[in-house]
Amino acid sequence: MLLLIGLIIGLVLGLTGAGGSVFAVPLLLMAGMTLGEATGISLAAVAATTLFASVRNSLGGKSILWMPGAILALAGALTAPLGQWLALQLPADIVLIGFCVLAVVIALRMWRSAARDPESTNWVRASNFAQTPAPEMTCAFSQSGQFELRPRCVSGLLIGGLGVGLLSGLFGVGGGFLIVPLLLALSAISMAQAVGTSLMIIAVVSSTGFISHFIIHRPNDFSTLALIIGGGLLGMLVGQKISRKVANALLQKSFAVSLILVCVITLARHYL
Repeated sequence: MLLLIGLIIGLVLGLTGAGGSVFAVPLLLMAGMTLGEATGISLAAVAATTLFASVRNSLGGKSILWMPGAILALAGALTAPLGQWLALQLPADIVLIGFCVLAVVIALRMWRSAARDPESTNWVRASNFAQTPAPEMTCAFSQSGQFELRPRCVSGLLIGGLGVGLLSGLFGVGGGFLIVPLLLALSAISMAQAVGTSLMIIAVVSSTGFISHFIIHRPNDFSTLALIIGGGLLGMLVGQKISRKVANALLQKSFAVSLILVCVITLARHYL
């Protein structure tokens, strides 16, 4: 069961670039874990799988924008522990309902994206790493192709990173659903660059969140963690291998519907 949950996390991340961690928490709750345990293990699994994907991306090409990615990641790393602390202060019911609201928002965004721009779901096929910025973009590239960190650009990246880190620590999510559209909104980059950069950011933020969880809760069941991480790495590898063949709008809509169903089942099991 735990290996399968890890497999689902990695597979969804490998196929869509985001959303795997949102499946993780309710599935772990169904496996009998508490909300705190599920959040921490979700962060660990997401950190391991996205770190693996980031290493592969960095070796395979120029799909990671290191400068804006580092700013977003460091800002998120600052607030991820705060999110973990906040989760301890709030009633478990509030955190669970908040998580499900967030999951529904993510699912609706995935559905709308697939309906309005079906080609965006085929991001793994993107090969044109555009370096020509639009004038209205907050972040731009110089004539030499270097990312320019102007005050407006840095402030946008910092604010986005702080928000991502807080949600990551609070709900045990990676934050790719926020990072990808944020990067696309700030600068004229390709979908492949946005997704590749988001995986690196998620790896850093999730790792910080898990370290905070480990310090606070001191878990001692490492066999459970190993099974889920192992499944996640396998799922990520399989997802990235088959994504070029199966990534499409229908698949993304299916994930969106599945996410809402999982949340409904989780709430029903909790309150009924």
